[in-house]
Amino acid sequence: MEQGRGERMLGRLVAASHLMALEQLPVVVAEHAARAGLHDVLIYVVDLQQIVLRLLTGRGEDAGGGPGGAERELRVDGTLAGRAFQSVQTVTGHSPSDVTCHCWVPILDGIERLGVLRVTIERDDKEALRDAEALAGLIALIIVSKGPSSDSFARLVRRHDMTVSAEMQWRLMPPMTFATDRVVIGAALEPAYKLGGDTFDYALAGDIVRLGVYDAMGHDTSAGLTSNLAVAACRNSRLQGADLPGAGRAIEEVLGEQDRSGRFVTAVLADLDLGTGILTWASYGHPLPVVIRGGRWAATLDCSPGTPLGTGLGVEPEICREQLEPGDRLLLYTDGIVEARDPQKQEFGLQRFVDFIIRRNADGLPVPETLRRLIISILEHHAGRLDDDATVLVLEWRGPAPPGRTKKGAVQT
Repeated sequence: MEQGRGERMLGRLVAASHLMALEQLPVVVAEHAARAGLHDVLIYVVDLQQIVLRLLTGRGEDAGGGPGGAERELRVDGTLAGRAFQSVQTVTGHSPSDVTCHCWVPILDGIERLGVLRVTIERDDKEALRDAEALAGLIALIIVSKGPSSDSFARLVRRHDMTVSAEMQWRLMPPMTFATDRVVIGAALEPAYKLGGDTFDYALAGDIVRLGVYDAMGHDTSAGLTSNLAVAACRNSRLQGADLPGAGRAIEEVLGEQDRSGRFVTAVLADLDLGTGILTWASYGHPLPVVIRGGRWAATLDCSPGTPLGTGLGVEPEICREQLEPGDRLLLYTDGIVEARDPQKQEFGLQRFVDFIIRRNADGLPVPETLRRLIISILEHHAGRLDDDATVLVLEWRGPAPPGRTKKGAVQT
């Protein structure tokens, strides 16, 4: 069967990408897209705080606008590009021509939102629209592949200078969003450019998701080093088959060996069995997790905590279990989320935090957009500046394997 124009475009772009630097991406994409009837292609990537979309020019972060005087920066709130980003749906806008239109297509790695693609196509050309959406998916894969080795890209997504501690944290953390057909994980952190000791981690092994949220003592580079040690020790222990208590003991041991300054880290460590919905968790002097069920605050998970890790006090936590139901959202967070104070010294508070998540869930917003708006709300409450790190991780369990699939995800016959 003869390939269509879109298939040829994607195939040629994949071949070209093998020896491509990220800086070459805009020009190479535009060339291949034009042959498939997609014109005026622009790639916008979102900044770290997801406030603006910035034009990937391929000429460095200070290289002016794009073709035709395209704007170099677009707000996520209040623009067509931002609407496509927030809704994760293609948005069509006007073009100077009556026979063409601009399409804004979200650039997604899984469900992680990297930015938006703008293309000009003929009106009502459904094939071209499908090709544009496929192109956006391939661009996402190239950005994920090439971005980590590009200082130009790292500068582009930053709007301010970053501290050394924040540099360590951003390099350590997994993607801010992850999803399968059974689970969605989203996270957010502030202050993005001055992170101290807050961080999070997650990983999937078969049917088990391992989660961790950490808050190291202090708000400086030493705090960042402490949380980095904690995460590395936890990852190392779980890859060696350790259970939750074993992971906690591994963190305690490493912190005791490597940091004799008395610094410690509070944490919640948790496992979720995706097949059964059983959550197993332990707290080391950390705020209690919350479960939202059916659009309501269902429970604050109470469990006898251990002492913070690194104190050497040796009080082991209780290992607790909770049966989640399909659609439940689990909230893990650090104290900076609820203790953020406004100029009148009023805390943001646990009630307001949970209510915000519940309301956005009722609005039908996905986890990533809910967290983006939550952080904006906390920053507004705190007059735009946080004195402490604030981290939140939300896990949504969608239930066991859907009908027609085995536990491991294979299609049943």
